Amino acid sequence: MHDRVKSRSRREIPAVSKVLDALSHNDLPRPLVVGLVRSELSKIRAKAEVPEFESIVNFIRRLLDELRASRLQPVINGSGIVIHTNFGRAPLAPEAIRALSETGSTYSNLEYDLGTSARGGRGNYIEKALALLCEAESATVVNNCAAALVLIVRHFTRNRPEILISRGELIQIGGGFRIGEIIEAAGVKLREVGATNKTTLNDYAKAIGPNAALILKVHRSNFFMSGFVESTSSAAIAALARKKRVPFVEDLGSGAIVATEQFGIAEHEPTPAEALKNGADLVCFSGDKLFGGPQAGIITGKKRFIAALKREPLFRALRCDKLIFAALQATVDLHLNQLTSEIPAIALLQVSEDKLRARAAAIADRLEGLPLQIAIGHGVVKVGGGSLPKSTMSSSTIDIVPRNCSLADFAARLRASNPPVIGYIANERFKLDLRTIFPHQDDLVVDAIRRVSTSAQ
Repeated sequence: MHDRVKSRSRREIPAVSKVLDALSHNDLPRPLVVGLVRSELSKIRAKAEVPEFESIVNFIRRLLDELRASRLQPVINGSGIVIHTNFGRAPLAPEAIRALSETGSTYSNLEYDLGTSARGGRGNYIEKALALLCEAESATVVNNCAAALVLIVRHFTRNRPEILISRGELIQIGGGFRIGEIIEAAGVKLREVGATNKTTLNDYAKAIGPNAALILKVHRSNFFMSGFVESTSSAAIAALARKKRVPFVEDLGSGAIVATEQFGIAEHEPTPAEALKNGADLVCFSGDKLFGGPQAGIITGKKRFIAALKREPLFRALRCDKLIFAALQATVDLHLNQLTSEIPAIALLQVSEDKLRARAAAIADRLEGLPLQIAIGHGVVKVGGGSLPKSTMSSSTIDIVPRNCSLADFAARLRASNPPVIGYIANERFKLDLRTIFPHQDDLVVDAIRRVSTSAQ
């Protein structure tokens, strides 16, 4: 663990106060720093050898740097992935940020009826607005899409234990979580239908028995299959479900509201309105992907089913707080007012290549004279967030080859800057994709590259 270790008496282990003095000024809360110092000194006491004092201090300083870097903070996303799960998915619109500030800094009418002065319903406005936007009878919101799925499954399997799902839709989502495991964690039984590559309507019909609680269709939003494949349309499944009197639920995941073709993408992402028109009884999707809002699980569909879900005891455990409602309300209003260009995740997909190239040229000019080889490159952007897996978009990149350090070291130095600047290495170049960097961040990018390139000399 420590680079310089000598045989010493345990009495030579420094006091906590001595180590704190050597660390000097630190911007982390003092209790955190004291706790970490005590923990490391305790580990040293359990060992036979005691490192030199300087080695102890340097090691703890590195631990503090790692702890500081793990704090939630803004980053500059030059990865070329618009909805990046690791970077917090969809950036919020200015209107949503304003709503967060106004609602979070004071009291609100979260559960208060201003007309009667009695207790009111949480989320009345947002539910009506979402229903209108998705062309549904009703809608509600929980804290994420996985929670929405668990709530739906728990409700419908109260008397019947089986959920029917195609083997080709047992997908794995981010963080290693799998749809099947999430459903089974709700205490129900999966009835797998068809084969991985082929699931026909007859497969569903044969699988529906007295224990079938619902048919679940999961949109393949983060992968695609080609070749000898077949899947059953939502409309066909919905017709079968109605005939058999079994509810049909569709998990869309990414939650596209606007037609993805308008971004120049050939691949079509189904919308909640389309899924409901095709016969789904309930549709759930994420609020922080193509919808462009905060993390939330949005459920739309039949009024009687939504009302039943809201009566579930689990619904209270999964409900959203005032900040989610505030940001989501502002985002829904932008959709309803057809101001989607003000939603960052959508706006980034609509930027022209000419504008991106012009920004790239301006940045490259400002980096002249540094110990770097600079070029304007071509980027291939992915939508990300489990959306449109077959589609990419063209973009412009700043391509950098540092002359005084390795590519990996250069990337690490940019990640350590304030704010962190994150790109990727390809074709023996460090690349920053401008489609996922906001124009107001260009100055920060230039400043960070200047600092990194000169400090490496």
